[in-house]
Amino acid sequence: MRKWLARLAVLGVALLVVSQGQVALAQDPAAGKKVVRVGATQAVDSMNPFLAVRLVSTSIHRWMYGFLTVPDSKTLKPSPDLAESWSSSEDGLTWTFKIRSAKWSDGQPITAEDAAWTFNKIMTDDAAKTANGPAAENFESVTANGQDLIIKLKNPQASILENPIPIMPKHVWEKVTNIADFSGDEYPAVTSGPYIAVEHKKDQYVKLQANPNYWRGAPKIDELQVVFYENPAASIIGLKNGEIDLIGRLNPPEFESLKGDPNIVQWNQQGRRAAYLQINHGATTTDDKEVGDGHPALKDQKVRQALHLAIDKDKLVAEVQNGLAKPAHGSIVPPMYTDFFWEATGDTKVSYDPAKANQILDEAGYKKGADGVRTMPDGDRKLEFRFSIHTDTPIEDKLAEYLTGFFKEIGVTLTTKKLDSSKFSEETGVTGLFDIAISGWSVNPDPEEVLATHLCSRRPTPSGEGGGTESFYCDETFEKLYQDQLKELDRPKRADLIKQMQERLYTDAPVIAIYYTNDLEGYRKDRIKSITSVPEQDGILYGASSFWPFYSLEAVESAAASEEGGSNTGLIAGVVGAVIVIGLGAFFLTRRRKSVADDRE
Repeated sequence: MRKWLARLAVLGVALLVVSQGQVALAQDPAAGKKVVRVGATQAVDSMNPFLAVRLVSTSIHRWMYGFLTVPDSKTLKPSPDLAESWSSSEDGLTWTFKIRSAKWSDGQPITAEDAAWTFNKIMTDDAAKTANGPAAENFESVTANGQDLIIKLKNPQASILENPIPIMPKHVWEKVTNIADFSGDEYPAVTSGPYIAVEHKKDQYVKLQANPNYWRGAPKIDELQVVFYENPAASIIGLKNGEIDLIGRLNPPEFESLKGDPNIVQWNQQGRRAAYLQINHGATTTDDKEVGDGHPALKDQKVRQALHLAIDKDKLVAEVQNGLAKPAHGSIVPPMYTDFFWEATGDTKVSYDPAKANQILDEAGYKKGADGVRTMPDGDRKLEFRFSIHTDTPIEDKLAEYLTGFFKEIGVTLTTKKLDSSKFSEETGVTGLFDIAISGWSVNPDPEEVLATHLCSRRPTPSGEGGGTESFYCDETFEKLYQDQLKELDRPKRADLIKQMQERLYTDAPVIAIYYTNDLEGYRKDRIKSITSVPEQDGILYGASSFWPFYSLEAVESAAASEEGGSNTGLIAGVVGAVIVIGLGAFFLTRRRKSVADDRE
């Protein structure tokens, strides 16, 4: 992989020599604008916050919109945002949030009516539930009285101060007649956060400008651009050549290729995501009707447990993640969140044991044929599963190779199925046209949101709307634990309930956590003067659970771009198909839609 990247870089440099005049012109600082360009190896799925679930989209929306509260940059505990203060009734069922006096980017005042409209929209519109539906499921009513937002709950809710829903401007969004079909790409957007989206070229870039009306004060740079790359290798070339200034969410091979570059700071910290396998154990809609074509053997918990036993997670970490991850011997909350992290021990722990996996399948009646492949107990169908991954993501190809070998040892055939990001999301989250898929989630300081992706209500409706499921899971035990933790206000007791939820997922195995990836990033120190991670001590930059890194961002004085340097900023070397490098004079090369597998929020 390193040699391949090196060859690719040489080709990229060769192309840059051809167009070096254009690059120099694009970086002319004459206009004095401070512009920082962030690379992303996925494109936004939607600029509509009611629909967006990809990490790049939710990150951009954090930079654009305010929330009731935000994680404190040091402690990750809830701190004021659009709500400057709050109080609750003695029974914990009524919460009053005082909305601060501030302005939207168009000069209109921000009011409690904006927040009330946002929450009520999600409570009453199935399409608007897509991104954050469960966050409002416990709301009985939401009303506004002057600048007071009043939320009445059905039951006490421990996570009420960590609501993940961005507040939208009512005077703009109430005009949208069909949320499901609205892409949200009307510019300039009306925002309340540090930045205003002013331009978006589908699958190419989003351009944001500093919001002069931001209540904390405008950012220290004039413009922030998010540039979409078709694959990680192309983004690395862009960073090394100075066409972008920062890239996050790197896989180990790309991250290691930055070593030794004097202009680049490598950022390797504990991450906030778990990577896991999503198992189609019988996909259904919210009315319990079966959908999709999942293999019937995967409905059997014993088969899912055998697959889990067959996976050598230590080898995956060492050889797929190059040691830059932690094996997941628990569930879906990463170890950085120490209060809620759960790890299996004793008899509960599933350790690599292919002999035991074979024994379980033998005893369950899944016999091996002459070709070594097992069949269903009735002999009707072989245990041949599809593994859905994303197109043009080399590390997923490598993962597939290892899993194929692991499963072969227990008489199971695995065939890789590559999908573009849109098709992947549709098949694994709505139509159920898969057997096993790579998945994952970036977990917030309060893990309720990721737990909610496994609720019955997160399955798609019969018409295919709403949803946001990560597993098509619908389990009475899990549901009861979820409701119990929701109303448990004693933090240690709530943490115990959340750990029980994770144990339920671990033992029932609708998903199989494989590892917790490190946060791997890189930025150019000749372009970025300072940037503050979240949390501030050894935290995350791109993809953090807060706007803070890109609000605190300072560019070096020379990091200015001309007025034309936004969507016309020189050359990017992109990689398409069989390692073909394409150079164009425009900075934002048109790329096919792409999403890294585990880059959902």
